[in-house]
Amino acid sequence: MKTIAFAAALAVAAIAAPALAQDHKDHAEAAASGKISVETTPIGDIIKNEKAKAALEAALPQITQFYDQIATMTLSQVAPMSQGAIDDAKLKELQAKFDEVAK
Repeated sequence: MKTIAFAAALAVAAIAAPALAQDHKDHAEAAASGKISVETTPIGDIIKNEKAKAALEAALPQITQFYDQIATMTLSQVAPMSQGAIDDAKLKELQAKFDEVAK
């Protein structure tokens, strides 16, 4: 049931994605530093890093089917639409994993 709710929320997110596009300056700064952030890095960029992609898919296996719909969004932007699949604890967990990948 949670997967269905997650799918419905992400379908809505795909429609809202252009309105939620992040500031390009913040993204450029994060990309230049090599840091992956749940707050500023688009999911499409996260999955370009194999270790970060593996960490993301381990934490949220169902997300793989929505990559094309949420690629321009950050995990923080998707979280409110995920029906609880991505909560603050999950975001903190993923950020810690992304920080390890950057080392």
